[in-house]
Amino acid sequence: MIIHAFLFQWKPEATESDKQQAAERIRALQQQIPSVIETSYNANTSPRSQGFTHGGVMKFRDAAALQAYFTHPVHRELVDWLMPLLAVAAELDYEL
Repeated sequence: MIIHAFLFQWKPEATESDKQQAAERIRALQQQIPSVIETSYNANTSPRSQGFTHGGVMKFRDAAALQAYFTHPVHRELVDWLMPLLAVAAELDYEL
């Protein structure tokens, strides 16, 4: 199994509506992309956040499933909309 973790720092111009829409769209990926096994996303509550205010974790069967997710049109559309709203985005992928 592959874990895909991600963290966001929003730009100041990102609205609460943008953040809510991002949450809804990220959580919906599990129903829209067959290779996604599980998705979670929420606000970061860690006092050691280093400015990352939101993040999530996704689970995939294997590396091929993760690659299928990265190239899926629904994911690409989300990334194209989301990236201009983020000051910094970080990712971490690892195998269980």
